Amino acid sequence: MNCSNKSAEEKIKIAAIKVFLEKGFDGTTIRDIAKEADLNCALMNYYFRSKEKLFRSVFEDMIQLFFKGILEIFNQPISLRNKLNKLIDHDFEMFKNNPKLANFVLNELTRNPERFLETLSIKKVLNQSFFEKQVLDAIKSGEIRDISAVHIMLLLKSNIQFIFQSRIMTTQIWGMTDEDFDIFAANHKEIIKEMIGNYLFGPADTE
Repeated sequence: MNCSNKSAEEKIKIAAIKVFLEKGFDGTTIRDIAKEADLNCALMNYYFRSKEKLFRSVFEDMIQLFFKGILEIFNQPISLRNKLNKLIDHDFEMFKNNPKLANFVLNELTRNPERFLETLSIKKVLNQSFFEKQVLDAIKSGEIRDISAVHIMLLLKSNIQFIFQSRIMTTQIWGMTDEDFDIFAANHKEIIKEMIGNYLFGPADTE
């Protein structure tokens, strides 16, 4: 019985993630999720009671994925430049593997900003890490320009996210195949590293 219960719950959760990422909270119905999971609505209600309860579970998982691995990189004992490059690599792979994640999280936070306070916030992640101190030390020593850790994270996140958010537009306008886009995105990632590195540390730094 436990195994079958677990199997049904997992099927519902997997289906809910797929449908919510595609349609968002407002555009999704329990019937949509039941159809995707190949289960009846009564069974859906038995396990999760309501769309809101199921969405909350999915949203918390998506927020965790959105910030997954960042704290570990923040606390690594490596140079700030290398750390920034690793953060860019991390986000690139995350959004490449989950291209709908950024739109989903941002849209749902706009719809219900209070929900973010109930989950993991970037402020909490920054405050619990070595990263913010490392940035402040780099500013004091003259290694980088005077800029907050929050601004740095927004520069990294936004530049990487938009590559994948604009994928359809980019491929359609420039006539790219999926393979072309993957090569383009990988090249663009290196441009972002160089651009942010030059902005923070100054050009011609060959550490």
